Amino acid sequence: MGEEAVEFSVEKVAEDCKQSTVDVGDRTYVIGRSDDDSKSSIIIKILEKLTQTWVVPTVLGTQPTLTESQSAIPVNDEKILIIEKGVPLNESIWFLEIDTPFVKQQRKIKGTEVVSWSKGVIGVGQKPVVISGPSGVGKGTLIAKLMKDYPSKFGFSVSHTTRSPREKEIDGVHYHFTERSKIEKDISEGKFLEFAHVHGNIYGTSIEAVESVTDEGKRCILDIDVQGARSVRASSLEAIFIFVCPPSFEELEKRLRARGTETEEQIQKRLRNARAELDQSNSPGLFDHLLVNDDLETCYENLKQLLSLDDDQEDSDDLFIKDGKQTASFCIVSKHDSEILLQPEPNEAKNGATSLLALDLSSLSGGAPGRTRGLKIRSINSF
Repeated sequence: MGEEAVEFSVEKVAEDCKQSTVDVGDRTYVIGRSDDDSKSSIIIKILEKLTQTWVVPTVLGTQPTLTESQSAIPVNDEKILIIEKGVPLNESIWFLEIDTPFVKQQRKIKGTEVVSWSKGVIGVGQKPVVISGPSGVGKGTLIAKLMKDYPSKFGFSVSHTTRSPREKEIDGVHYHFTERSKIEKDISEGKFLEFAHVHGNIYGTSIEAVESVTDEGKRCILDIDVQGARSVRASSLEAIFIFVCPPSFEELEKRLRARGTETEEQIQKRLRNARAELDQSNSPGLFDHLLVNDDLETCYENLKQLLSLDDDQEDSDDLFIKDGKQTASFCIVSKHDSEILLQPEPNEAKNGATSLLALDLSSLSGGAPGRTRGLKIRSINSF
């Protein structure tokens, strides 16, 4: 239920709580800092202008670092751009999603108003790689070769589980060990790419775990089954999907038996699962590439070619960050089409920040509950 607007005016909030107000359609979004309790926090309230009532939404996602103030501007009917003041540019860009497909889905699930935060990232980053294939096809060997030959280019995400740690297992290294109630809540809020119930415990891959690998400048490898690949494909995460298949089903059975580590019953179970995965691999739009592992070295070379491992070009926006320009603090001036004009805050001149910047939003990808990537940035002129 909404509350009457007369008890809470936009002007009063903006003055008392250092908040920004943004109009999108028939709504006014109030975003900013509240000091009503002992612990300051970012608050969001929505004014329904037609009924003059206020709505307090359920807020999903990791919120920005609390700062004294921020500037905000609508990107479109689905999201609002927020630039936090007083922090470096590459830490200050955030999107508040108000009507994206993810928010609509969560609104339907929860039966209440929902908004979600997503951190903006300059540059496109490396797309994760989903590699699937039946047991015995050799995908583990292919992934091991990639990790050995290109340790600085690839990384694995750390999975979550509700089971107890085993001896010598370290939280955050081998697994993220978590409570069932916590992982079930996160799953319900769309924070997991895929999950499965195994022997009474839940195992899963969170979007944050994959994004963390990308933030390190590496390409995350996801070694998951076809059902898991289907879940990732349905998420907001943009990835490359590769299915490794055997030259024939008979060859796959031969490889499984050559291991000499499983009983006949286990082999038959793996073969049944393999046949089902091979059938599902032909689902339209699921996998981008099919690799036949007839000869390991040939298949490996084809995999490297698919992943463009001989291309060492750097994103120009990544170079912008490495040059140090990300240390300055900026605020929003105006918006023209898909570009946002930013200017340095007054005290940034001493740090050498004298140029206006254009933040290009035309190539955004991803979004809540993960990062929003693809932001481009360029200098315009000097004051």
